[in-house]
Amino acid sequence: MTSSMTTEVRIALDTNVLAYAEGVDDPVRQARAWHVLERLAAAELFVPAQVLGELFNVLVKKAGRSRAEARDAVLVWSRSYAVIDIRGNVTAAALDLSASHDLGIWDAVIVSAAALAGCSILLSEDMQAGFTWSGLTVVNPFAEPIHPALAAHLGK
Repeated sequence: MTSSMTTEVRIALDTNVLAYAEGVDDPVRQARAWHVLERLAAAELFVPAQVLGELFNVLVKKAGRSRAEARDAVLVWSRSYAVIDIRGNVTAAALDLSASHDLGIWDAVIVSAAALAGCSILLSEDMQAGFTWSGLTVVNPFAEPIHPALAAHLGK
């Protein structure tokens, strides 16, 4: 009997990755977002609930979608990947993170939720690439060269 050990890496997604995948702003980044999302196993991708709320606002305010269209898009994403709850310990951790690292509170909520869910990577263009907290590293999926932690999971 043979056994293979697979280390599942949990990867969280920030709002900008999903917004670009939805076609907001930049066709080059849209293609890159889909390139990354299609190569990562759905089982290892997570979305903090905060991101879904932010995505709704971006789709309505920036992309000009109706609230119904934005809702439908957000529901598709929430069904596609595991959603990380932002209640409980996340708020306290986010407050500490914001105070100690001068992060905006909503970014701190996303980082805290991802870290507490056991994610080791947060894909984000907006946060400081390379920022590490509680075992989580922020990786910009649109940067060149591709960060080694992400490249390892893209088969590059």
